[in-house]
Amino acid sequence: MRLLFAGTPAAAVPSLRALLEHPGHEVVAVLTRPDAPSGRGRRLVRSPVAELAQSAGVEVLTPARPSEPEFLDRLRELDVDCAPVVAYGALLREPALSLPRRGWVNLHFSLLPAWRGAAPVQHALLHGDDSTGASTFLIGPGLDDGPVFGVMTELIRPRDTSGDLLERLSQGGAALLAATLDGIADGSLRPQPQSPDGVSLAPKLSTADAEIRFDQPALAIDRRIRAGTPAPGAWTAFGDERLKLGPVTPVDSESALPAGDLRITKRSVLVGTATVPVELGTVQPAGKKPMPAADWARGLRLSSGDILAHGGAHTAVSTEAGNR
Repeated sequence: MRLLFAGTPAAAVPSLRALLEHPGHEVVAVLTRPDAPSGRGRRLVRSPVAELAQSAGVEVLTPARPSEPEFLDRLRELDVDCAPVVAYGALLREPALSLPRRGWVNLHFSLLPAWRGAAPVQHALLHGDDSTGASTFLIGPGLDDGPVFGVMTELIRPRDTSGDLLERLSQGGAALLAATLDGIADGSLRPQPQSPDGVSLAPKLSTADAEIRFDQPALAIDRRIRAGTPAPGAWTAFGDERLKLGPVTPVDSESALPAGDLRITKRSVLVGTATVPVELGTVQPAGKKPMPAADWARGLRLSSGDILAHGGAHTAVSTEAGNR
């Protein structure tokens, strides 16, 4: 089939690469988000998908919105059979939805109808799911509610961050997307409606959502940090500044500490929570590089009894599906 591939971040690259190498399909163009400022210098950079497409000699389309007349005209000219989508990052509306003959097929990183929305991997970790997966479905006007072509499952490992889990899902999902397109091409695959039961929403996590309060249970702190790693990045208050936090380890063998209080040894930094203490891993003070927590504490001459943070004005993340 003639394909228009729509995607933007690194998680979409394995799928684009798989389709570029697939003998049964031709990627005639790529739709991606416009160049965006990055880094301290705010230099404009191309998306990872645009970089791969450019290196492969494939046309790259970067409209501010996919409803722009110039983009729609070009999409008509391309005369594509299908448009696979992986984390494109913009809403698709009519008339764009009707232009590919076989529609727009999305690879979504959850087992639909669970975790519809922009941050399914982060929410699976935040809510303590034991497993997750990826789904391919036909995009319609609703939010990730179209009929499903196929799924793959993936166990969530105890120390997974959202970055770890997304890397595995992006690799396995690439094979699922290619197989889905094969089934659409030969007519062997028909999408099935999603169940009305088990629907949950996964809105994008904000910086406020990634704030760590040590008056919460250790298990909740551990999940929130892993869900926010690498983005948007977990943090807590230290004095008048933010201290970024890498994944922590709950320590059941240690006696309890008041929430936010530190217990420091030569090799470790423990912080009290509402339950058992957690051991800090990597931390990043403002304006500095990430470092082991013990090095950070030693450099500031911190000692046991000092206070990291008790918590602040935390914004709770929606849990519309209830406890998971």
